[in-house]
Amino acid sequence: METSTIEKIKPLKFSASLSFLFPEVLGIPKRYAAAKASGFQGVECTTHIYDYALPELIAAQESTKLKQVQMNFFCGQNNGIAAVPKRNEEFKQCLELSIQYCNALKCKRLHIMAGKYPEGVEITEETKSTFTETFIENLTYASQRLESERIMILIEPLSNVENYFLTSTSQAVAILKKMNLPNVKLQLDLYHHQKTDGNAIQAVIDYFPFIGHIQIAQFPDRNEPDSPGDINYPEVFRLLVHLGYTGWIGCEYIPKDPQTSYNWLQQYLFR
Repeated sequence: METSTIEKIKPLKFSASLSFLFPEVLGIPKRYAAAKASGFQGVECTTHIYDYALPELIAAQESTKLKQVQMNFFCGQNNGIAAVPKRNEEFKQCLELSIQYCNALKCKRLHIMAGKYPEGVEITEETKSTFTETFIENLTYASQRLESERIMILIEPLSNVENYFLTSTSQAVAILKKMNLPNVKLQLDLYHHQKTDGNAIQAVIDYFPFIGHIQIAQFPDRNEPDSPGDINYPEVFRLLVHLGYTGWIGCEYIPKDPQTSYNWLQQYLFR
């Protein structure tokens, strides 16, 4: 396993996942202040954000001046429905609430989750094809709907959800190539990629033109990026600077110790 000290590299931008970080702070709204105190300039959130009324979230954001960098699509279940056949109308309704939250919090990146194959369904090539077609159909609709809102759509392969439709970076990129829409991009979570394919650094190189957002955590324990593990994050960060990456890097990891979990951030100059 590779590990080394993270050197000061700029100008990268890191956002705090309010769903993963600051578990000692109860409630997403209160975690805005915790993120600010730890040095973050941006925040992101999974579907937990929809558990709170907008006025409370807006107040938390305005008091901290933090940018809402990204959020997950609202859906009745945490794993999404975008690729699940015969749920298109429900998808459209969920999209409208997602837009409402994005606009209220000035968020310009929306992660649309694909959903799972139903239990008991045989996952054949025909089943995969049907789910792919449904996913593309719903993403195309969302792309057209979000174009005027200037909101980018993100799709992300997941390695830890059983029967999830979108499971590899290559599968996601194949869909992006087929769609060829400028506002539909890859959310590259290096933890998930390392788990399914390995060589996270090569993934950044190979898929860089498709990336709209990056998320980080060390593999295999999903802890801080400077903790021991398989991913050489100092090299990842140097590579991103070299490639001219101007987007955000979402910190979606499980803190080992709330008192020291964000010390590595102090090696970065935030502006």
